[in-house]
Amino acid sequence: MEFRSLIVILLLTACYSEERNCLPFHEGTFEYATVINGEIKTSRFERKENFEIEYYEGKIDSASIRWVNDCECVLTKLNPVSNQDRKPLQMRILTTQEASYTFEFSYVGDAKNKQRGTIRKIIKK
Repeated sequence: MEFRSLIVILLLTACYSEERNCLPFHEGTFEYATVINGEIKTSRFERKENFEIEYYEGKIDSASIRWVNDCECVLTKLNPVSNQDRKPLQMRILTTQEASYTFEFSYVGDAKNKQRGTIRKIIKK
């Protein structure tokens, strides 16, 4: 009896997968909050097709977006001001909800330093 229960549990968990409906997050206005030096910092950005404009602490930054597939993209700053800014970011959406997604990101070629976060869509288009 225990063996059958184990098989049923394994089958149920193997069939479960988190929702990933990434296309609604290719365009729109979004907000991202993170903790830096003990302070919550918020960034807002607008994404259209292959382009993103970010607004952070009174500064505006822009990046090109190349979608590798529906849930993964590479962001490259258009006007880098440092060598760090010249490195493209690889971003992968892990899970989605109606108005937010959880993602992981790292610099291209630096997969060991991945970070995670959640982005909220603030204006639906």
